[in-house]
Amino acid sequence: MVALTEASQDEDYPADIVLVISNIPKAAGLDKASALGVKALTIDHKAFTSRRKFEVALDSALNDAEIELVCCAGFMRVLTPWFVNKWKGRLLNIHPSLLPKYKGLNTHQRAIEAGDREHGCTVHYVTAELDAGQTILQQRLNIKDTDTAENLARRLLPIEQSLYPKALQIVAKEAQAKLT
Repeated sequence: MVALTEASQDEDYPADIVLVISNIPKAAGLDKASALGVKALTIDHKAFTSRRKFEVALDSALNDAEIELVCCAGFMRVLTPWFVNKWKGRLLNIHPSLLPKYKGLNTHQRAIEAGDREHGCTVHYVTAELDAGQTILQQRLNIKDTDTAENLARRLLPIEQSLYPKALQIVAKEAQAKLT
């Protein structure tokens, strides 16, 4: 989220980050967003009696802010087909693996245990199937013999922080081109 926001502060960047939403009250990203001058909002999923009611509130907040593209970053909640279909083609996610390998959680450990020599991250469109949407960008990283899941994650983080703004830039430029 910080990498996206900082990238958007360049006057030539084709997207503005105008809203950060977390489903976790007191998430660190909310304070970081506010410090960067971005409106921060919590929609606590635990305050709703169903996923649908939570997602209706989420959809409403996005529409009220006139959001065109949604970038999931650290949003650890599986979205339902109803929400994903409403935002089809406008909902992006970054995942810490070279999809289609290692969908879901514990990707770093799974890559090490499989004996992979490479790992990486993928920015993709969100679909109703978990981590299965079309790839926008990927970047690779060599796995070292000494890597643990923790230090592999630490080494991958700067790559994720560089890749996501590049992917958003591509998608935002394509969206602008469709409008002209």
